[in-house]
Amino acid sequence: MITNTAQSSGVPRRVWFITGASRGFGALIAEQALAAGDAVVATARKPETVTARLGQHERLLPVALDVNSDAQAHAAVASALQQFGRIDVLVNNAGYGLLGAVEEASAEEVRKLFATNVFGLLSVTRAVLPAMREQRSGHIINLSSIGGYSAAFPGWGVYCATKFAVEGISESLSVELAPLGIRVTVVEPGFFRTDFLDETSLSKVAQQIGDYHETVGATRDMAADYNHRQPGDPARLAVAMLALVNAENPPLRLPLGSDTVARIESKNAQVVQELAQWRELALSTDFAAA
Repeated sequence: MITNTAQSSGVPRRVWFITGASRGFGALIAEQALAAGDAVVATARKPETVTARLGQHERLLPVALDVNSDAQAHAAVASALQQFGRIDVLVNNAGYGLLGAVEEASAEEVRKLFATNVFGLLSVTRAVLPAMREQRSGHIINLSSIGGYSAAFPGWGVYCATKFAVEGISESLSVELAPLGIRVTVVEPGFFRTDFLDETSLSKVAQQIGDYHETVGATRDMAADYNHRQPGDPARLAVAMLALVNAENPPLRLPLGSDTVARIESKNAQVVQELAQWRELALSTDFAAA
């Protein structure tokens, strides 16, 4: 990281690279980083939307980035390095939701979701990592979800699958990058009062099957009724992200929101109970001891 002396001479302490930064969590995190004296490379498909949301700032660089494009990812990273010389924090925030039963989701709907939520995250991470490896420092923050830890929500199966993938990628990355001085954290927000349940962030499957009316249908109704009534405060999440990057030993996983904490505790208890019930059979599959 750049020293406080450098910061006092006008050089930012840290340089953030944030995907999906024109609204929602991305924009709020960018605001907090700028207020802390850091520089922000704020990416969006249309960089003018970043300027419209965040204004103009000498430490803000809006950059065009469709995370589905490897070429744009590398070009965005090159612009960041040319402007600020380094990238200290990568926030993989870009993504969207898909609501529908697993059977209802078409192959194309699934492909598009994974292309953005998983392959796009990988593309940006691969583009940023050479600079972080050269620095021997950096912090990668991948936005997952409560659904990345527990998928026991009817109607969210395919979306949760993308977030389970993000969790696995993050866990392995943390082991691979630790010797190089690079930290990895996967952030697991619960339901926050953003536009996630709006049509701008949430897609719905084209097909609806009547047999899922009582399960997935109830989730569809909940999503409509719950929109902008979620318990999580997005502004407080952005503050928490600053606390995360300021931590001397950041965690691998950071659950945010009381609903996420409750869901994790419930799942952990269920896993422990189930393992105890089936432990004997699980252990019976090794070769017999000599």
